[in-house]
Amino acid sequence: MQIVVFLAGLALIAATLMSAVRTVILPRGVPSFLTRYTFRSTRRVFDVIAHPSRSFEWRDRVMAMYSPVTLILLPAIWVFLVGAGYAALFWAVGFGTVEQSSFVSGSSLLTLGFVSVEGWAQHALAFSEATLGLGLVALLITFLPAMYSSFADRETMVALLDVRAGTPPSAVEFLLRYHRIDGFEELPDAWKDWERFFAQIQESHTSYPALVFLRSPLPEMHWITAAGTMLDAAALYVSTCRSEPDPQAQVMLRAGFLSLRRICDFFGIEYPADPAPTDPIAITKDEFLTASEQLRSGGVSVSGDLEQAWRDYAGWRVNYDTPLLRLANITMAPIAPWSSDRSAPNICRGDRNTNPGPDSRCPRRCRRGAGSLP
Repeated sequence: MQIVVFLAGLALIAATLMSAVRTVILPRGVPSFLTRYTFRSTRRVFDVIAHPSRSFEWRDRVMAMYSPVTLILLPAIWVFLVGAGYAALFWAVGFGTVEQSSFVSGSSLLTLGFVSVEGWAQHALAFSEATLGLGLVALLITFLPAMYSSFADRETMVALLDVRAGTPPSAVEFLLRYHRIDGFEELPDAWKDWERFFAQIQESHTSYPALVFLRSPLPEMHWITAAGTMLDAAALYVSTCRSEPDPQAQVMLRAGFLSLRRICDFFGIEYPADPAPTDPIAITKDEFLTASEQLRSGGVSVSGDLEQAWRDYAGWRVNYDTPLLRLANITMAPIAPWSSDRSAPNICRGDRNTNPGPDSRCPRRCRRGAGSLP
């Protein structure tokens, strides 16, 4: 029995440490069961509080606390599980009762030292547990600043977009403002900046998945609606406003949809891996034609063959349509044109003038309300 308990305690400690390493240290998007379970469990509580029947302002205030609260809760869970594992080890080596073993484990883990131990085995356990306790604290100290540095870099780009694309951001408004200010001469630099943005969020939002749910300082701004705006702006530009290909815009488009897809891969969100250019998208042809007319009215030179332009735009949009909408759904993004103002295919739909809500006619697997995790 003691051997079984000892091995079980070792397994619990090892699993907890691996979760901490994968979440904090490992520089790649490797999911941790414990981290994912913690985020899913706390999300269920926040989904109840931020019910779709409430106003978006209320839900935004509630969901702004979701990621920070979970990030504080996660290290506490790591410490508790390591303490529980060492309590099993102390009991297995004959320290005393379960209660006494728990006390000495807590004393060692938190380096309080109010319980003394005897023998080399108990001393070895006490020293190793104290080392792990300090290590977990050090991980937390280094983890949060690194993550918030990535958050600050992301939000700088989101805030800058507010100047060029309005609030909420619009791809049409972005192109119109650029045309009025610079006549599209500065667009290549914008495409390069946003190509870098997508490369950064691909790395940071899979290494630190809590970043996906950290909301912008202003409720009407959000990283996923900013990403959708720039992808749509580039797709409209290369399909409708250009007579010749624009390699830099096309490179940014590819960087964008690959980034969103890889974030979806990390969270287990399904999307068409190899969509055909003719596959349906969430944008209608009438919406595209209205956008083209708005661009023409603003003085932008628009393609004379709008049928071909629509096919070209749809051929680009299909690559990021589902990942964009589903990420907007799980992050409960504020309303923005052509992204969070509509739900993704096979996700519960509500009023398109509000965030998507639950539909009682949906199959049971869909009845989770707007923003539920997959």
